[in-house]
Amino acid sequence: MYPLIPMQYASFEVHDRTGIARRVGVLRDDTLIDVTEGYAGLLQSRGEQAPKKVARNTVPPNMLELLELGEQAWKSVEKAVAFVDESDDETGPSGGQYRYDIKEVRLLSPLPRPNSIRDFIAFEDHIAHFAPTVPEQWYDLPVYYRGNSDSVIHPGDTVEWPTYTDKLDYELEIAAVIGTRGRNIALEDAMDHVFGFTIFNDFSARDIQSRERKVGLGPGKAKDFANGFGPVLTTADEIDTADTEMRLEINGQTHCIGNLGDMYHTFEDIIAHASKHETLQPGDVLGSGTVGGGSGPESGRWPEPGDTVTLSVEGIGELDHEIGAR
Repeated sequence: MYPLIPMQYASFEVHDRTGIARRVGVLRDDTLIDVTEGYAGLLQSRGEQAPKKVARNTVPPNMLELLELGEQAWKSVEKAVAFVDESDDETGPSGGQYRYDIKEVRLLSPLPRPNSIRDFIAFEDHIAHFAPTVPEQWYDLPVYYRGNSDSVIHPGDTVEWPTYTDKLDYELEIAAVIGTRGRNIALEDAMDHVFGFTIFNDFSARDIQSRERKVGLGPGKAKDFANGFGPVLTTADEIDTADTEMRLEINGQTHCIGNLGDMYHTFEDIIAHASKHETLQPGDVLGSGTVGGGSGPESGRWPEPGDTVTLSVEGIGELDHEIGAR
């Protein structure tokens, strides 16, 4: 299972000679190490004649491509980080920086466009709040809906209030990102397929969701407009799925404290179920569903225009979004 070294990965934007460029970095305190530029520097130090070209093919500046390349790419990432850690140079063969202050770049969703999004309902307290009686079937299998990979929003983005809803809502979740392809995955092997975890704010239009539910399909339009991920992707070995605190704040005031260990359906259950006669691909995102108390109807605090909603998860960080005007 890769990566070998626990790390936090981020996608970010910088201004270079060609305009705005997207990069992938490894977080060191408040510094991001550009893994593509770092690998190019390593290759140049070894006498490679085309270090920039080889680096972009081996360690591309795109998280989804890195996940798809698999084991060899992550070995190269780790070598690149080790090289930059030991280097006194500021720039690499491409003329780009090796290191960036995290406050001087624009953080993006770790996966600006995931391969796919499946979001589950794994917390009993959450479903119990919305159903007079929890359906017996919910205990038998972890159900999910398919999200919209084209509606990802980045950390710090303002959430556009859809014109079709009066009940915009947030949802405090965590998401697993698949790193190793698999089909019909056994429970005991499930976590070997997880590359890492990120925070997931599954924004919802509750009034539309209620109407869709009565038809027996969806959620669809109720979920299509905003999926917030970030701020980083933390490798799986850094997250204790049995005991990790999750917190919701609005304008700095705490409205929910939950724990990942309260999941009724574990990530092992989720992965085994999702992979039945279906291949999970690198870059697939599997959401936990909302922790108990982690939505407006549960906490009693619906979002309003101008609010800053902050989700935090131990070992990952804080994910902020501002609620836009109606």
